[in-house]
Amino acid sequence: MDLKYVLYSTEDGIAWIRLNRPDKLNALNHVVFDEIGQAVAAAAADDDVRVVVLTGSDKVFAAGADIEHMSKGTISDAFKLTDGSFRIQESLADIPKPTIAAISGYALGGGLELALCCDFRIASETAVVGLPEINLGIIPGGGGTQRLPRLINYSLAAEMVMTGGMVKAEKAERYGILNRVVPQDQLMDEVKKLASKLMSKSSVALRAAKTAMRKGLNVSLKDGLNIEQDLFCMLFGTEDQKEGMAAFLEKRKAEFKGK
Repeated sequence: MDLKYVLYSTEDGIAWIRLNRPDKLNALNHVVFDEIGQAVAAAAADDDVRVVVLTGSDKVFAAGADIEHMSKGTISDAFKLTDGSFRIQESLADIPKPTIAAISGYALGGGLELALCCDFRIASETAVVGLPEINLGIIPGGGGTQRLPRLINYSLAAEMVMTGGMVKAEKAERYGILNRVVPQDQLMDEVKKLASKLMSKSSVALRAAKTAMRKGLNVSLKDGLNIEQDLFCMLFGTEDQKEGMAAFLEKRKAEFKGK
């Protein structure tokens, strides 16, 4: 991979995707999105990777889109930017492995939208989230008007989108945007703790759980229950299901192999 604004590394089953554009507060543009896409694809293809973590710096996760670049844009440019961001965001949202956004500092606009694509969001006490696009005479264009109302109360999402106000970590946790908030110096330890817990589970069962929930969000309850049933039954053909139930009956820790 030829990456300039994204740092990618793997360690102990975790793929780390770190936004690295400090002079622009990790602002997002088509180049950054392309590099995120490369990193996500690498994590998806690596069988040794069990969990993916997306993060920024201690001071900022991502302060949104590159406004200087956008200010000169046309309608055509806006379509190109959003088409590209949607493609990358969907690849992150759909990767068949658990994803964690580790948020410190500002996660605004496209930064928050990117974090909303992850399965979990853990933040430091310094985190501030928001969708301030309305203050620029536009609306969120990277999924904010769709993912946020699906995640939290509609009225709370409407307040964030329509006022453009910023929300500090503690309130964002109460809203349900963040899974939990921890002291700054404990953020990565908390992320690794969650990643370790996820890696102790069956990877094939985690994939099924994620598929059931994501697909179920976009269909009727009845169709969602059918999706769940199919995936539930499919797992009875896996080695991990046999191992998990045998371990339970034998009162020992299961040793899953992802098969």
